[in-house]
Formats: sequence, C-alpha cells, structure tokens
Amino acid sequence: MCFGSSKDKDIFDAEGPRPSYNQPQQPSYSSPPKASVPPAAAPSYQMPQQQRQNQHPQASELSAPPPVELSADNDFAPPPGPPPSHARPSSNRGDVSSVGPPPGPPPSFQSNNPFRSNNDEFAPPPGPPPSHRQQDNDFAPPPGPPPAHRSGADDFAPPPGPPPSHRDGADDFAPPPGPPPSKRQDDYTQPPPGPPPSHGEKSSKPEHDWQSVVPDTSLFPPPPSFFSGFERSPATNATEAEAEHGEQWCRDHPLSAPIQLDHYAIEALNTHNIRLMEPTTGFRGSLKWQAPGVWSAKTDSKSLDNCIIGYPPMYSVTQHSPLASPSGRKTIYYEVLIKNDHKHGDVCLALGYTALPYPSFRMPGWHRGSLAVHGDDGHKFINDRWGGKTFTDPFRRGETYGIGMTFTANNGRIEVDIFFTRQGRETGRWNLHEEGDSEEDLPVTGLEGFHDLSCAIGTYTGVEFDIIFDPNRWLHRPAGY
Repeated sequence: MCFGSSKDKDIFDAEGPRPSYNQPQQPSYSSPPKASVPPAAAPSYQMPQQQRQNQHPQASELSAPPPVELSADNDFAPPPGPPPSHARPSSNRGDVSSVGPPPGPPPSFQSNNPFRSNNDEFAPPPGPPPSHRQQDNDFAPPPGPPPAHRSGADDFAPPPGPPPSHRDGADDFAPPPGPPPSKRQDDYTQPPPGPPPSHGEKSSKPEHDWQSVVPDTSLFPPPPSFFSGFERSPATNATEAEAEHGEQWCRDHPLSAPIQLDHYAIEALNTHNIRLMEPTTGFRGSLKWQAPGVWSAKTDSKSLDNCIIGYPPMYSVTQHSPLASPSGRKTIYYEVLIKNDHKHGDVCLALGYTALPYPSFRMPGWHRGSLAVHGDDGHKFINDRWGGKTFTDPFRRGETYGIGMTFTANNGRIEVDIFFTRQGRETGRWNLHEEGDSEEDLPVTGLEGFHDLSCAIGTYTGVEFDIIFDPNRWLHRPAGY
C-alpha cells in the first residue's frame, strides 16, 4: 500500500535546513571508530531551497562562522562558551554572547511614565499610610462633639417652652367658653317647658283602647304543624296488603253524589236518632240501640279493623249546605263514652267522619273522603294510611270524647274546621285546608262540604263504649246547638 507521492519524495530528498547564523553550529555525532573526523565529512542538514530563501538572507550578506573541529575525545562535550540563553549582546554577529539578556530590568517591570524613574515604580509613596494620617482623612470624625451632645440648637430637641397641655394660655383642647349646649336656654334639643301633653288637661277625645282591639293570643289555637307526618304509628299498624286492599276498594267504589233525603231520614236528623250499621266483615262484638240518639257497642279482643257508619248522614248537602242556608253555617257533633272495663293496653277506638261509600273493614281516616282521631296514639288522620300527624294524647278508659265539624260560607267557598273535645272541653282544632306537604298529604276531596258526611267510629280488638247523638247528654255543647 502506498502512503506517499512523488511530491512527498521530492520533499524528503531535498537538502536539509542549515543551522542558524545567530547560534554556534552544533556538532554531529557518529558511531565508532573513534577517529578524528574531518570537517568536510561531518553530516549536515539542509532546508529546502524555498524554505531557506523565505527564512534567511542571502549568503552574500552574512558570513558563516568556521566549523568547530571535534576530536574523538570530545564527541559528547558541550560547546565552548555559555549557553545561548546566557549570552550577552555583542557588536560582532558571530560572538556567542550576542544572545544573552539585555542589561537592566525586564521590560515588563519598566514604567511607562516618562516623569517617573524606573527604580521607584514599586516603591511606597512618601509619608504614612492613609489610615495613619492625622489630617485630612476621609474616614476621620468631623471636628467637634457629636450632634446629640451639641449644646446649641438641635433638630431633635424639644421646642422651647412648656408642652401644649401645660400652657397657661389658649389651648386647642380647652373647652369653648360658656356653658355646655345642654345648659343653654335657647337649645332646640331641650323639651318645651311645661308638662308633656299626655299629662296635661284631658282631651275630650277618648283614648284608644288597644287592649280591647288586640285579643289575648294565648287563646289562639296552636299553629298548624309543618311536620309531614309519621310513616308508621307508634302504637298499632295494619299490614301493607290490607292498605292496598282498601285503596283498591275505594277505586272500585267512587264517592257518590249527594242524595235526596226522604221524610223519614229528615225526621231522624231533626230528632238526632241516627241509625248505626254493623260491619259485615271481621266485626266480632255487639251493637245495640239503647234510646233515641244513644247506642251501646262492645268488641272482643279478636275483632279486626272495622268502621261503624251511621245513617242518615249527619251532614247533608241538600239540607245543610252553608251556601244555601240563611245562616251560612252548619255544625255537626257527637260524643263517645269509653267505659272503664278494667282492661289494660291501648284504647283502639277512632272517632271521625266519612263520605260515602267507605270500606267497613278499614279504620276511618285511612282512605279518601274520611278523617278521624285515633285513640291508640292520639294522631289525626286525613286520607292518610301511614302514621298520621301528632294531635292529642291517647284515649283513656272512663273518659268522654267528642268530634265535630263546622261548615261556614265564605265568598262562595266553604271553610271547614274540625274540633275535638275531651271531658266536655275543646282541646284541639284544625282547618281542613291548612298548609300541608304536597308530596305526602293526599287530597281532602269528599270532606269540603260538597258530599254527604256520616259519622264513622273505628274499632280494633276489645273495647266497650257508648255513642251519644242526643245533645241533651253531651258534656260539650258547641255553638249552633
């Protein structure tokens, strides 16, 4: 493989460079025999012709020093004279001392200041250091005492004279001259002279009697309950299947329109001689007529839910509607005496009203068109088959309870109020259209005065009681009787 060219060959075959004329020529050494080598036989290296012409002047301008003769004994001896770096300059170009350092300090230590000697360039300036100068020192404190100890005027010194609060003359915070405004005779904020008008001579105009206008609020009925009601009664509850059976019965038997009473029914209403109909399903007990307007009933412990309904209806639209009545008002009422049979447990009896028809195997108040107060928990039920709403205390044996409804005409509408009595005293009342829960409370259709209403007494398990329609035997006499 070839790594060169004919051009490279010409370069290596050229004459080697000659030694510099500013330095003595170095001897060349050769291997034994140790014989004196004539100067002409010493090897030499010549530079190429082109390089020699560029770097050195012509041979005619410079004279080469004579070659040094070497003997066999001094082949490795140093050349005569000092090393080239210690040679001194000389006028003779061939002297070996011409390459020595020049006299004097190096140029880098010489000063360029023409007005300053090179010998004192690094000498300290005359006089003591600036930090030891006693006069004209930039960091020395100014003459005289510190500003805080000056005896003359000072920027932070207090002003002359006493403080403003101790001045004897006028002061910005001193009260204004004269009496306070409240003591002035011409102050408009002062009351006029003389007694107040209320303590003067009595006017002929009568005073306003507010006590007669504002009634005693303690006599008001309690506000309506915003509680949506119970999901279950805390006392006794029917099954969900029985509730669904009652709802299906109501769907199969819609509310009937008001009936036209005959002569016998009207006479029975006027004499309060209401007839009671015994339930045909699940009723275990007896129901007896005692006297006009008085019935006696008794059920045993295995009796199921039942509803005893009266006829003719106690509220008849054709006979008692306040919209057609001259008085514009109608009240119906009856009482029930719970006999003391020395039994323990809840009194499972309900007092209420219902539109017709109504399932006799369900307690009143559980389905559409009916309302009742239940004695086992004291809750009121208005078309509510769940747990009812809190109303009164549970019933007790040996006490008499009554329930009534009042229908009042009001600008083409009928206002319906329900009231409840215990031992001849009214203990609760509510309006049929009171504010209720739109999601939980069901409609009150059938109870608004546009359907006939009959008394409804609900029973469950064993209880003994009397039903009283005769006003002469009531403990409470409502208005309108």
